[in-house]
Amino acid sequence: MGYREVYDGWKTDPEGFWMRAAEAIDWIEAPTRALDPSRAPFYGWFPDAVCNTCQNAVDRHVEAGHGDRTAIIHDSPVTGRVSRISYAELRDRVARLGGALAARGIGQGDRVVIYMPMVPEALVAMLACARIGAIHSVVFGGFAAHELAVRIDDAQPKAIIAASCGIEPGRVVHYKPLVDAAIAQAKHKPEFCIIFQREQERASLVPGRDVDWNEAQEGVAPVGCTPVGGMDPLYILYTSGTTGQPKGVVRANAGHMVALAWSMKNIYAAGAGDVFWAASDVGWVVGHSYICYAPLLVGATTVVFEGKPVGTPDAGTFWRVIAEHGVKCLFTAPTALRAIKRDDPAGALVRDYDLSSLKYLFLAGERADPDTIEWARRLLDVPVIDNWWQTETGWPIVANPVGIELLPVKLGSPTVPMPGYDVQILSEGGTPLAAGELGAVAIRLPLPPGTLSTLWGADERFERSYLTTFPGYYETGDAGVLDEDGYLSIMARTDDVINVAGHRLSTGAMEEVLAAHPDVAECAVIGVADDLKGQLPLGLLCLNKGSERDPDTVVAECVRLVRDQIGPVAAFRLAVVVDRLPKTRSGKILRGTMSRMADGLEWKAPATIDDPVILDEIANRFATVGLPRQEG
Repeated sequence: MGYREVYDGWKTDPEGFWMRAAEAIDWIEAPTRALDPSRAPFYGWFPDAVCNTCQNAVDRHVEAGHGDRTAIIHDSPVTGRVSRISYAELRDRVARLGGALAARGIGQGDRVVIYMPMVPEALVAMLACARIGAIHSVVFGGFAAHELAVRIDDAQPKAIIAASCGIEPGRVVHYKPLVDAAIAQAKHKPEFCIIFQREQERASLVPGRDVDWNEAQEGVAPVGCTPVGGMDPLYILYTSGTTGQPKGVVRANAGHMVALAWSMKNIYAAGAGDVFWAASDVGWVVGHSYICYAPLLVGATTVVFEGKPVGTPDAGTFWRVIAEHGVKCLFTAPTALRAIKRDDPAGALVRDYDLSSLKYLFLAGERADPDTIEWARRLLDVPVIDNWWQTETGWPIVANPVGIELLPVKLGSPTVPMPGYDVQILSEGGTPLAAGELGAVAIRLPLPPGTLSTLWGADERFERSYLTTFPGYYETGDAGVLDEDGYLSIMARTDDVINVAGHRLSTGAMEEVLAAHPDVAECAVIGVADDLKGQLPLGLLCLNKGSERDPDTVVAECVRLVRDQIGPVAAFRLAVVVDRLPKTRSGKILRGTMSRMADGLEWKAPATIDDPVILDEIANRFATVGLPRQEG
């Protein structure tokens, strides 16, 4: 059965489709129905199911006789260590930590904030919460104290689980002082903190509040898996909000398991015994879905990588990990590939490793430019598969489902909608647009299992943020086009569609053109205010390392490329060469912040920025360029 038959089968009988998908899960009490529309537009899935996510991710594999199979490979080039944990070992670790939490009064529905680097203990903490029915909220390790405090006040956790430190190339990141400062700032105070002491830095503990990770588990009986309702929350994951107040995405247990298990088989062609590596962080949605839960749900081996694509020690570290651990599927962000490509444009380091285990390279997290996809495809000689989704959805909206059928790749498109997602392109008035027309990407309700059920403690904000602009639809916030074959192309965030003299133009389309220039390693296009045309595009170009071309010459060539391939309507005349682009820690380019800088408006560095110094460098660069200004 091919993709079209599977997708049409879902459309014809969505209830039957998801009930069949639910057969991949071990239920304490199996669901008798899939969709619960009783509180629409707050849809639920598998409302009468009773289950436990940890049981499905860990215990059932041990009980089936696969306890010796490797569950987690921890590869840490920043500490020079590699370790492996079997499913049986993982079960025992999770049961002990779950027992330690339960012994201190953590139970079903209680919240636990987890603030950890990329160590196996982060997954153990997540699974221990799932085991006892507690709701975890993982905060990216290294987030500033204020941002952690905001999340503490919103989630109101009974406990915090943190590490003493994180390790970055050449430095130790002091986590415990950030935790202490966040608790001091927060109005809500956790009852206790469990601190995992790393040998690189042992933190001082606050008497009466903090307890050592190992000491917390001494003399405590391991616990079994607590039955929870199918629609009970598994976790809260915060994503940036436009008001500065983060939005706590709520993920329910049953739908999350069904969707992730379905996606591993059908989208990623990965199953029991395969080595699956999502080169992300547990603090982001990719880490939740495809480092922790999805690989373990299907009995695969997941790689927890504590390093960087370059500099730990070089641009060949990804290839080393693949070769050493027999990775079948690599899932990473285009930013990582562009960083590797910038340091090693010819891909010479690939020749040092046997990559025969690698079958697929999957990309997500941001727009995948065709030049990067083609570079990786030539270098690795495997399908390079883009897919598009959001923190809110938890798994791909649009993908190439290689486990069903490897569809033809169209560069610039993450391919086609997955079952459960009825994707439409709408005008500003909410009218469906014809194939090839640029508009707002929206998904007809209900969203499928595994997507957000609401925002934590903020039902009204959930409706206002996602469901009011286009009644009956979920608003993605992205702009794109569907072609005549049903392939979706995401062109920009809705607010990154710029208006040049009345023409709505995609900055993403211009970035594709610029990225194709042989000297350009990475680029971004933003809109800047112009008194005559309303907005003009401005390109920021990072050149390949070792490039000896004159920057002004490259700029002139890039201007001609955009003019030739998009046309004079783009009015693309402004471009600057910069050393690097400002990004969040998850790799997203801060286009909105740079637009405000270029327009001379007030701006501030977001909490998620990877390196605040970059913004100062960009601001200085803008000051040397004659940017247009909109008067008034």
